[in-house]
Amino acid sequence: MRRDVRLLGDLLGEVLRASGGEDLLADVERLRLAVIAARSAAPAAPGSMAGGPAPGEPADDPAGDEIAALVASWPLDRAELVARAFTVYFHLTNLAEEHQRIRTLREREAGGSPLRESLALAVDGIRAAAGAPALAGLLAGLRVHPVLTAHPTEARRRAVTAALRRISGLLAGLPGESRGPAEPGAAPGAESRRRLREEIDLLWRTSQLRVNAMEPADEVRTVMSAFDETLFRVVPALYRSLDHVLTGPDCGAVPAAAPAFLRYGSWVGGDRDGNPFVTAQVTRQTALIQAEHALRALQNATERVGRALTADAESTPPSAALARALADATAAHPDLLAEITARSPREPHRVYLLFSAERLRATRSRDADLGYRDAAEYLAGLRLVQDSLAAAGAPRQAYGELQQLIWQAETFGFHLAELEIRQHSEVHAAALAELAAAAPGAGKQPGELSAQTEEVLATFRVIAWIQARFGAAACHRYVVSFTRSAADIAAVYELARLAVPGGEPPVLDVVPLFESGEDLDNSVAVLDDMIKLPPVAARLAQPGRPLEVMLGYSDSAKDLGPVSATLRLFRVQSRLAAWAAASNVTLTLFHGRGGALGRGGGPAGRAVLAQAPGSVGGRFKVTEQGEIIFARYAHLAIAHRHLEQVTSAVLLASAPARGGQAGGAPDGGEAGAAETDGAPDGGLDERTAAIAGRVEAAALRAYRGLVHADGFAAWFARVSPLAEISALRIGSRPARRAAGTVTDLASLRAIPWVFAWSQTRVNLPGWYGLGSGLAAVADTDGGLADLRRAYAEWPLLAVLLDNAEMSLAKTDRHIGARYLALGGRPDLTRRVLAEYDLTRKLVLAVTGHDRLLADRPVLSRAVALRDPYVDALSYLQVRALAALRTTDPEPAQPAQPAAPAQPAPPAPASAPAPVAADDRARLERLLLLTINGVAAGLQNTG
Repeated sequence: MRRDVRLLGDLLGEVLRASGGEDLLADVERLRLAVIAARSAAPAAPGSMAGGPAPGEPADDPAGDEIAALVASWPLDRAELVARAFTVYFHLTNLAEEHQRIRTLREREAGGSPLRESLALAVDGIRAAAGAPALAGLLAGLRVHPVLTAHPTEARRRAVTAALRRISGLLAGLPGESRGPAEPGAAPGAESRRRLREEIDLLWRTSQLRVNAMEPADEVRTVMSAFDETLFRVVPALYRSLDHVLTGPDCGAVPAAAPAFLRYGSWVGGDRDGNPFVTAQVTRQTALIQAEHALRALQNATERVGRALTADAESTPPSAALARALADATAAHPDLLAEITARSPREPHRVYLLFSAERLRATRSRDADLGYRDAAEYLAGLRLVQDSLAAAGAPRQAYGELQQLIWQAETFGFHLAELEIRQHSEVHAAALAELAAAAPGAGKQPGELSAQTEEVLATFRVIAWIQARFGAAACHRYVVSFTRSAADIAAVYELARLAVPGGEPPVLDVVPLFESGEDLDNSVAVLDDMIKLPPVAARLAQPGRPLEVMLGYSDSAKDLGPVSATLRLFRVQSRLAAWAAASNVTLTLFHGRGGALGRGGGPAGRAVLAQAPGSVGGRFKVTEQGEIIFARYAHLAIAHRHLEQVTSAVLLASAPARGGQAGGAPDGGEAGAAETDGAPDGGLDERTAAIAGRVEAAALRAYRGLVHADGFAAWFARVSPLAEISALRIGSRPARRAAGTVTDLASLRAIPWVFAWSQTRVNLPGWYGLGSGLAAVADTDGGLADLRRAYAEWPLLAVLLDNAEMSLAKTDRHIGARYLALGGRPDLTRRVLAEYDLTRKLVLAVTGHDRLLADRPVLSRAVALRDPYVDALSYLQVRALAALRTTDPEPAQPAQPAAPAQPAPPAPASAPAPVAADDRARLERLLLLTINGVAAGLQNTG
């Protein structure tokens, strides 16, 4: 990796020199060396042996003042070029780290021992502990269901990500790499370096900022690129990995033991909650685009497998069933079969697969005479060929590449990913009220319906159209944001009925989404009433009585704070699992996690294992969004590893020893109910449950004490680039659910909330309140020992503290104080810094670490190497933000200050003069560039 970073950095330096001259490269180097030196001379943390500021007080930072003066001395055009240079550097460094992860995976696999969090270890462990029958039952009901969303957390343009993919391919082709080709006629590596230099030059010249706002169609194209380039290929590879574990040396020569357990969903083009740009027409077009990509991929794969299957009729005779199918096809389409047979004489299996590929082509072009009715008909044909090959004594042909094609068809069907619809409960209530007012005799004409209500009705009609075209599996889940009662669920079914008067309403599974703390607490009561609704009761009459419930991590964390939200979600999951067992319901919990730690992000496998006992039950559904999609699905090896980690964790979390069936057994039984019934907080012992309760209550008081303080919202808007983030145009969805001002936190979405705090280097949503929560226990007799025991024994608390430790490690107290000083509220600044100091101190005390990330040396090293370069962008951003805020109104002052007035934190040296009107646009551009660069450096946004 050091070689790659050095190579890419040197080539970037050459590009900078050629583009901007030696002076530009010299300025970049001056800033780089200055921030590295400042890190070495950074003041000690509060409370350390070396002294330092008092807890909650800003530290003197003379080195930082000098850097602030340096960046303030540059003209804006030079500052912009320097910001651009550091941003491109981070993009290239991220690529080098990605390639190192891939190398590490390959080296570990070559070592012969199973990787940690692998399918091999999970299967072997479950088989040894519970027996082969229990493992088989678990696999039969296994379902992992990622749902891709268009939530705006990917700050890079598609042009930038495309350039990075090209550079990634060139890195993989360097001499010495496993894929590195020979370069005839050139010195070793000369052509690779030339191409790398060319692509880095193009990346430097490519604008980092979008000119036009993202539209839903752009978001659909982004998801389709992930499918085309990675998902379609990695899914069968994952199944094959599991099949190797299950069948050993016979893999590929015996019927596959691995089920097609993955299903992909998508909110892209379907999530209209607060996004007026997602319309019924957009949803219809999205379904067509998805189907086109799925059908084209299946057609190409079928043709590829068919062309390779050259077994002749003498060595591999067709079964009677396949012979009849070929005869029927010849009778129906004689010219087509004659043409295919002429190219493949006496190769019946090949002929049938090539005929299948032609039928897929016809399905794409809507040729009803030749095309398939649905994916089930296509799958039946593939299995017909597979059975024929097996019966003819060619099992390796039956269960090799053909099996992988079958897995792809089972997973993606003709629709690729189930398109899910989401809308806010208040929109449904308003539509029903309007329709009631327009009913006969109510005095209002039906033609007078508002555009919003017309759009609601059109959405249900387009769901019905999608189901008629592609089947109910293509679109039948309808998520209701902010579900507060069973009436919110009943409203959806009623609107669906009213949307198609006299016709059959679409098949719907309405999914309640519980987001706020109050709604989470009321979730069981809502479900009690929901299952009594006739449409829900009819759906529950199906085998297994399936029901899905979504839990919102983002908005709950914004409402309750990261600590209280995590602990309350755990408790609610436990209660829902017990409710499902008692109600004879097979419950699937849909986890609405974000990418950032402040929105439920973090290592996916550990998050699964930390779920409440009994709440997984072999079924795990989760959102994946923004930069997470690019990070996890940009490369086959990383995508495979991610899916393997999640799947192995789901298996382990669902194993009988963990009470995995408490969420409702597949046969409708109540297995595992006793494991959660009567036990506090999901099987926790009373002592640990009491600790959790004290931590949660104190953390909630601290968090709400801050965010509900007078003037907090206006202060937050001044100290962060919150208002400017929407100008990045990184998503089609507005930053707020409703029109509002920057002082309206209630309407602010969780993504810009987290994104803005990460830019300030404070990362408040990832840790705030944890110090107060831990102190509520640690300050009691034996409290610290109790916390250490709970940390060692309770996976959720371990994940909570480890994720907070990661967030604290990415927090920079000194630079964060510079942002906070922009708000002119020293009382709020002291409160934030004091909670940071307390949290850092107690996290280290509970974990037993002498420094943050002490037990994760690779991550610690990566953060330490990145920090100075992120600092460079932060100083540039503070310069732009401070100048822009000089023309903003003063923040609202509190009626009663939370603390006695004390000297304000030091402002940056060389405070900017008021901004001239013609400079404002350039400052805003500099600010946006630094936002993009800091996001790349921290590798997370919202």
